[in-house]
Amino acid sequence: MQYNKQATEHAKEELKKVLAILDEHLKTRTFLVGERVTLADITLVCSLLWLYKQVLEPSFRQSFTNTNRWFVTCINQPQFKAVLGQVNLCDKMAQFDAKKFADMQPRKEKAPKEAKDPKPQEKKKKEEKKPAAAAPEEEQDATDEVLSLEPKTQDPFAHLPKSPFILDEFKRKYSNEDTLSVALPYFWEHFDREGWSIWYAEYKFPTELTQVFMSCNLMGGMFQRLDRLRKNAFASTALFGGNNDSSISGIWVFRGQELVFPLSPDWQVDFESYNWRKLDPDSEECCTMVKEYFAWEGQFTHIGKPFSQGKVFK
Repeated sequence: MQYNKQATEHAKEELKKVLAILDEHLKTRTFLVGERVTLADITLVCSLLWLYKQVLEPSFRQSFTNTNRWFVTCINQPQFKAVLGQVNLCDKMAQFDAKKFADMQPRKEKAPKEAKDPKPQEKKKKEEKKPAAAAPEEEQDATDEVLSLEPKTQDPFAHLPKSPFILDEFKRKYSNEDTLSVALPYFWEHFDREGWSIWYAEYKFPTELTQVFMSCNLMGGMFQRLDRLRKNAFASTALFGGNNDSSISGIWVFRGQELVFPLSPDWQVDFESYNWRKLDPDSEECCTMVKEYFAWEGQFTHIGKPFSQGKVFK
């Protein structure tokens, strides 16, 4: 496009703001989500690829050390190299070339003069007599064809009767109102004991938990992989303790009376790393746990470590 200095400088400033946010996120992370490459890394690397190849010269990118480290780590993975090849980082920012821009513009040609029709009325009559041609059917492209062949995803909860407990309403209360005075009373007032169940989950391998931020990434990564479950589940999980001495546990609310993970292959990545125990919603133990985990405060007598931080699946 035509060069505009003001727009270009504005774009540079906007890019710096975005990279600063990304750099801060990657300050304590090797990858965007979890401890391995995910679709998030693949997508963002592809989005930044031409910036790193043609725009982000050394002086421009030098302040974004965490982002640079992450980008270089990704593009040097064998799977990235197999697709992208060797990626050379920009040495000098690309400049607008007026001559090249002019050469790329289509040249206007004079439209040929239309021959006068000596008998316009006769031509009009002939056109009226012609039957309207049938509109050609739109051909399916390759993507549509593949999608049409895929089996439609069935709702794993379709076999369950309708429940009066509207989970989204509770989530709105939990997100926007005080937990102890509003959200928790609303939960117990509307909770459907027949249509929903409450579970306690505890991570099986606490000795493998090292840095706190890595443990938080572990929790967040599980939530991300369960994204399609959000309409039928809610969870409040917590990390207790500190570096090299921590544990993960939480309260989950599921549609139905059984663990939901076996209902879909997409949900089975992480759940076997946890011990699951179904709670009796009328028991004192369940009421106490729900209160403590939903509010992230309390004694947590079953843990033996101080509360560090929590994550909510909603």
